[in-house]
Amino acid sequence: MTSPPDDRMSELRDLFFETAGELVQTLNEQALVLEKSPGDSEVMRGLRRTVHTLKGDAAACGFKELSELAHEFEDVLALENPAAAPLVPDVALRAADLFTALLAAYRRKKKVPDAAELRAEISRLAHTGQASVPEKKPSKRAVTVAHWSEYEQTAIAQAVKEGKRVYHVRIQLDPQCAMPIAARQMIKVALSALGEVLAIYPGAEAVVNQVEIALASEKSAEQIRTKCRIPTVAQNIRVALWQGKTSTAATPATASLDPVAAGIAVTPAREAAGSVIAEESPTPIASPVADNTLRVDAEKIDNVLNLVGELILAKSMWQQMLNEFGERFPKDDLRGKFADVMAFQARALNDLQRSVMKIRMVPVEQLFRRFPRVVRDVARQSGKEIELVVKGADTDLDKRILDALAEPLTHLVRNAIGHGIEPAEERVRAGKRAQGTLRLNAFHQGNQVVIEVSDDGHGIEVAKVRQRALSQGLLSAEQAAALSDADTLDLILRPGFSTAAEITELSGRGVGLDVVHSVLDRLKGTVQIETEAGRGTTFRLRLPLTLAIIKALLFGVEKRLYAIALNSIVEITRTVESEVHEVENYEVLQLRNQVLPLLRLGAPPQPGPESAHRKIFVLVTSSGDRKFGLIVDDLVGEEELVIKALDDQSVSTDLVSGASILGDGRVVLILNLLALVERFTKTGGKAADSRLAGLLRAGTESATLALSAAGDQA
Repeated sequence: MTSPPDDRMSELRDLFFETAGELVQTLNEQALVLEKSPGDSEVMRGLRRTVHTLKGDAAACGFKELSELAHEFEDVLALENPAAAPLVPDVALRAADLFTALLAAYRRKKKVPDAAELRAEISRLAHTGQASVPEKKPSKRAVTVAHWSEYEQTAIAQAVKEGKRVYHVRIQLDPQCAMPIAARQMIKVALSALGEVLAIYPGAEAVVNQVEIALASEKSAEQIRTKCRIPTVAQNIRVALWQGKTSTAATPATASLDPVAAGIAVTPAREAAGSVIAEESPTPIASPVADNTLRVDAEKIDNVLNLVGELILAKSMWQQMLNEFGERFPKDDLRGKFADVMAFQARALNDLQRSVMKIRMVPVEQLFRRFPRVVRDVARQSGKEIELVVKGADTDLDKRILDALAEPLTHLVRNAIGHGIEPAEERVRAGKRAQGTLRLNAFHQGNQVVIEVSDDGHGIEVAKVRQRALSQGLLSAEQAAALSDADTLDLILRPGFSTAAEITELSGRGVGLDVVHSVLDRLKGTVQIETEAGRGTTFRLRLPLTLAIIKALLFGVEKRLYAIALNSIVEITRTVESEVHEVENYEVLQLRNQVLPLLRLGAPPQPGPESAHRKIFVLVTSSGDRKFGLIVDDLVGEEELVIKALDDQSVSTDLVSGASILGDGRVVLILNLLALVERFTKTGGKAADSRLAGLLRAGTESATLALSAAGDQA
């Protein structure tokens, strides 16, 4: 059963939007390289190829404005005018911006932006350095002979020169095909998975009944033919090694297709059936190379991960049953066999979980690659010269977290250039080099990913931040006097805070760095700010590797079960209530040579000799550079938890970031350590403890009801 034409076109357009975004990003990168090396022939060829591909893909999907604009730009790039070379990068960057806007309009089905200004720029580029306007080349649509373009001929010749195996593929389209233009694109996409499409005829705009492609591939002719066999699209398929010469006189129609000369055997039976198959000789030119890249929708991976989570829950249930069986029948021989099966299943499940998690992981490079363009534009806008240094781009991170980081990182980069790095004259007076340096760094640290944005500017003046917060009414004079330097720096992440003296395109509107705080809070991450006067500032973002499954420590408070991420616990100590002291309405514990502030998650004990000897556990946790102790009643143990997201109707407090269900059916709340510490710091003292305990009690009850109801529905 074949898909209806509308479904097939929708699928084609979805694929186009995905690949077009990558092409535009590549266009940005090529333009930035060309800006540093104007006229570089290799980069120019790559730029033309990118625009050419974007043009063809857009035309196949019916996006006329984008296709025509790319066609005009490609024609100008093909002129190879030395006088215009310095102007090409800027026009290419403007084209990338407009292409992005067009793609967004197409995706949202909105009105497309006006391209008149860019068209004028492209026209000026074509005439730069020329005494008269050259005679306009005839449109490719008017060409009736099947010539490869000059660019395509060059690509084929280069591939042959490099020893690549080049095939000439001719495909007759099904006369009943309702989408001949889309069919051409579908064939091109199919063959792109097997190698590099060097040339294709006719052009993307033409309605055709035959497609001819030059393909560089290490696959066999049979594999190519199989890939082209698309129901209701391809009919007769001919595949042969390329024997033509890449000259303007040679055309795909007249190029040699001599299978015998190429060392290829023709199968007569298939030829009689109306399709010629070119089979490779027994001794291949090169060993086939496997194509291991597969595009998978992120939602499908999430579904698989959810199923893995259910399997982990089932494993916990089986472990619970095994423990009960062992207690009831301690001498039964089946107990050992059950344990062996459970151990095997646990190992296989752990391997499965790690494999699925790796599928979700993508390199930070996918995020970092957009910032050379951002730095270039913002630096020009602010009249500064900035060098961008990137490290750790191969560090892996969960795709969902990576996508969420785009906006906060952009704010940090813009802030570093606009606020942090001084103008060239000021830097020279301070003994620095005129060019400022902005660094992006990423690395793994335990079960977290750390991303740093650093600049070598003048640093942040803590006193100025404190004074600005006072003038904006964000805190009182008493609160300002009590703030440490670290707490003062955190003020710049507050909504509405700004140190800018005037409103510009870069700063002063009170919107920006609070986005960093809110996004990191949502991602269960933290922001740490380090600054040194005259040396620069570093924003350090710490994030979990994934939001789906965590290793946690389970503990009890007032017979309720809670969990906290294991990597946030520095140490665990056991003490008695009499060792807990009160200092300025705060409970503290003398831990070695350090006074540790304590946060009590339950109700305080009644005064008396009996409660003074009550044993408690203290979980020493760190938030940034500060340590806090959480007072809990008992420890349950370590466990891998599958996080179940909770909506605002289920739990109305931000002290809880999620929940999980154990094998025995008990609900465990996963605490948001950052929110706990922030609430405790702002409110302060034992009064905060009691309020927190009340919120957690209410949260446990509502989350238990919500997850129980969800379990009943499942």
